[in-house]
Amino acid sequence: MSTNEILDRVLDPFTECLTAEAAQKIVSFRADDETQSRVDDLAAKADRGQLSDEERALYQNYIDTFDLVAIVKSKARSVLAQQGS
Repeated sequence: MSTNEILDRVLDPFTECLTAEAAQKIVSFRADDETQSRVDDLAAKADRGQLSDEERALYQNYIDTFDLVAIVKSKARSVLAQQGS
């Protein structure tokens, strides 16, 4: 089973529970300023090849988390489209 299939299997029941209001809140979600600043700093260091092993692991965790959030947001957008919101 692919990662996408697993995510669909786990997240589809979750998104079926969303109201239009909840889906809109998910779509509007943004990381707080402190978190975004930290990710931006890590991204800049990564671009320069200056991440320590610890920073590289932390940056990858942020990327993985933001990828999951993007998937949940996409599913929330689908809910809104289906509900005509």
